[in-house]
Amino acid sequence: MSDEHWNALYPIRMPVVTYAGVRPEDHHAIAVLRLADGRFVDRADADPCRALTIVTCTPALTLGCGASAVSVEGRTGGTQLTRIDVIVKASSKVAMARG
Repeated sequence: MSDEHWNALYPIRMPVVTYAGVRPEDHHAIAVLRLADGRFVDRADADPCRALTIVTCTPALTLGCGASAVSVEGRTGGTQLTRIDVIVKASSKVAMARG
């Protein structure tokens, strides 16, 4: 998604989930946890797919490498939009219709 498209859809302070290392569906996620001798890392804090629920604190912008990113509260630097999932809350009318 381009930064212009992101900014048109989502305001600053948008709740999002961001991933510390790789997204859970990334095929590299399991490889990151495997040690050189074939064993797996057995530490919860080593989880490369650890998700963090946070809010954005800037509009999206294009980085020098061409990727779009936003700053999120509590983290230094930008987070690429490919590492972010927006938390969408259903309106009360939609929730009542489904309920």
